[in-house]
Amino acid sequence: MHQKKIPMRKCTGCNEMKEKKQLVRVVKAPDKTDENGEIIEKGEISIDLKGKKSGRGAYVCRNVECLKAARKARRLERAFSCKIPDEVYEQLERELEENG
Repeated sequence: MHQKKIPMRKCTGCNEMKEKKQLVRVVKAPDKTDENGEIIEKGEISIDLKGKKSGRGAYVCRNVECLKAARKARRLERAFSCKIPDEVYEQLERELEENG
């Protein structure tokens, strides 16, 4: 019988390849634009525990230390090509502590 392929993703904090199930997806929702293509509202950045939200995703281990390492090296900002406010990092940290 053919063995099913396990999806692997890289943690932005520790840079290790791990199974997708072991990681938490941080997602940036698509930007909202008007009919001229001008950006009206930037996409929201949040934790996607189910892995089903639409948008650009980056992965972090389920511990706060990896999130802190990713924040220090600005890896999430690089992955999403935008500045991430401190409040968003604090919210992500709280959610990881509760659900991680």
